[in-house]
Amino acid sequence: MKKKLPIKQWANDDQPREKLALYGKRQLSKAELIAILIGMGNRDESAVELARRILKSVDNNLAELSQLDIKQLSSFNGIGRAKAITIIAALEIGRRRRADDVMQRKKKISSSKDAYDLMYADLSDKNHEEFWILLLDRANQLITKINISEGGISGTIADPKKIFKHALENNSSAIILAHNHPSNNLQPSKNDIKLTSTITKAGETLEINVLDHIIVGSDNYFSFADESMI
Repeated sequence: MKKKLPIKQWANDDQPREKLALYGKRQLSKAELIAILIGMGNRDESAVELARRILKSVDNNLAELSQLDIKQLSSFNGIGRAKAITIIAALEIGRRRRADDVMQRKKKISSSKDAYDLMYADLSDKNHEEFWILLLDRANQLITKINISEGGISGTIADPKKIFKHALENNSSAIILAHNHPSNNLQPSKNDIKLTSTITKAGETLEINVLDHIIVGSDNYFSFADESMI
C-alpha cells in the first residue's frame, strides 16, 4: 500500500493551518477544522483523514459529535485523552458562543423558533433530560431562563410549585416551558402532555400565561403551541 504524505509535506495551500491563514476560516471543511485541533493523525492517516473518519461515524453532524465523550473519541486510532479533550472543549466553546449570540440578539419572544433558539445551546446535546423555563414580561421580553430539574435518559420531573415560585419572584407575566429528548424523538409523551396541562391550568389561576412548551432535539424541536396543544 502506498504510504500517504503527512500534512506537513502537502502543498502550503492544502495544509489546514496555512489554508485558514491565507483564505480565512470559512474556506475550511469541518474535517480540516478538526484536523487543526488534533494536529497529527496516525501511521496510516493524516489528521484530515482521521477527522473525516470521525465525522463519518456521526454522519458528518457536529451536534452528534458533541455528544461523544472522552472514551468514545479515544477509541479512534490517533486520538488520545488530550486530543479528545481538545475536541470536546472546542465544541463546547461553539455551543456557548451560539448561546451568547442568541441572548444578545433576541430579547422578545415572538415565536416558537425564538424560544428554540434561546434553549438550543442548553438542551440540544445533552444525554439526559433537563427541564427549563423562560420567564417573560408583559411585552414577552425575556427576563431570564432557569433550569428547573435534571433527570435520566428517559425523563425528568418538573414541580409546578417550583416553576411558579420562580415566576412570581421575577414578576413574570408569562412563561414558556422547555425540555429535551436525548433520543431525538420529538413527539411528546403522555407525561409531557399531562404535565403541560397541569402547569397551564395552574398558570391560569395565578394569571401567568403558559405560552408554549417546546421539546428540543439535536437539531429540531416540537412546539405545543404550533400544534394547538396548549
